[in-house]
Amino acid sequence: MAIIYLILAVVGIVFPYAALIPWLVTYGFDISLIMKDVTVNGLSTFAWLDVLVTGVALLVFMVTDSLRNKIRYWWVSAVGLFIIGVSFALPFYLYLRERQRIVLSEN
Repeated sequence: MAIIYLILAVVGIVFPYAALIPWLVTYGFDISLIMKDVTVNGLSTFAWLDVLVTGVALLVFMVTDSLRNKIRYWWVSAVGLFIIGVSFALPFYLYLRERQRIVLSEN
């Protein structure tokens, strides 16, 4: 499973940035335009609020779970949550967690 989680983490970088980079090339890094576009209608606002709540829940889970299970490098996933997003952070954290489980089972 670890390799699947790692592949999903890479996909979680590539797919969102494949949409973001062309937008940034066209419009530049304009925060007011970004906020306008992500809240253009109720559906897009719903999606972004859903991602926001998911991100907060994931951060709480990563902190508590990493302390409980002594997951090394969990903070890389937390940084990725803020720089890339949930699409990277969740599968990468699951990769770290699975890797830790494998190491413990071998000892």
